[in-house]
Amino acid sequence: MNTIWKYERFLPQVAEPYRVLLGEGQTPLVKSKSIGKALGINNLYFKLENLNPTGSYKDRFASILVSEMVARGQKVCIATSSGNTGAALAAYCAAAGIICIIVVVDGAPLPKVKQMQLYGAHILMVKGFGKDPEVTARIFDELETISKAQGLPLPISGYRYCPSAMQGVQTIGYEIAEELGDKNCHIFSPAGGGGLTLAVTKGVLTGGNSATTKVSCVQPEGNDTIASAIRELRAHANAVKYSTTAVSGLQVANVLDGDAVVGNVRLLGGNGYVVADEAVFGWQKALARQEGIFCEPAAAVALSGLSLALKRQEVDQDDAVVCLITGSGFKDMLSVENNFSLAAVSPLDEKVAIESILKFL
Repeated sequence: MNTIWKYERFLPQVAEPYRVLLGEGQTPLVKSKSIGKALGINNLYFKLENLNPTGSYKDRFASILVSEMVARGQKVCIATSSGNTGAALAAYCAAAGIICIIVVVDGAPLPKVKQMQLYGAHILMVKGFGKDPEVTARIFDELETISKAQGLPLPISGYRYCPSAMQGVQTIGYEIAEELGDKNCHIFSPAGGGGLTLAVTKGVLTGGNSATTKVSCVQPEGNDTIASAIRELRAHANAVKYSTTAVSGLQVANVLDGDAVVGNVRLLGGNGYVVADEAVFGWQKALARQEGIFCEPAAAVALSGLSLALKRQEVDQDDAVVCLITGSGFKDMLSVENNFSLAAVSPLDEKVAIESILKFL
């Protein structure tokens, strides 16, 4: 099976019998059909991480984490999630026969929560978690204490907590490099706590083409912990008092991997971009209508950043530009209902239906 384990020389050493595989990785890098032309870019690509087994790039993380647990004989997984990490862990734990307990952020999208539950995970939602930095920090600290006492990992998709499992996410960088070769490339990555962006930069630096690849970090205005720090040449990322973005999955008020992201993005010649929620939802709709890509709002953040970069003339139109499509639109259907005025659908008389079809001809 051609999964992330293709790059096992870059991954933690887990013997093949213990590896939990569901078909993660090797996602398509699809060239834009129309948005690239409209923006004036000759080579715009979308990395379709929404096509992973549970619908997001977090499957790369979960495959490594759960495989390591199987190798150690561990039978219980305690984790936190805003949605996608939890869904991925729930699925891989189900495949491995491991009990999965997930503390989800306050307001996690219901489709993501239901997905976790269907895989058999036990779900706990904590008020203020993921929004209030103090509550979030306390929950992390308490879970760390419990996990250490039980000799268990604490699967949070960030290097601060799970550096070995995050090596699975680095394979995104290897795959992009493999497909684009030595072309000048500029990757746009959405960020909450920064784990994904850091993973992509590490992938470029360890197994990609660091001499020809830039990586930029994009965040929504309501969770600007990293992007402005990069642009303003500050040394460190900064926690926000309360995350106010409506973009689920990026509501991470704490710094987490932010400082390392600042350093690596600068090292690779990238920049930071802060985008409005309204712009994100607009690009989410454009991806669906113009490219046939149904993604969750967090996945449209990268394209929002690219749009801003072009306005600032910070992207070469001849470079290969890659926007990471991090998760499926089916993950957050409430966002679709809330942000797009889609017509109601109800049964019609067959004659009326045929007349309606003929109007389009």
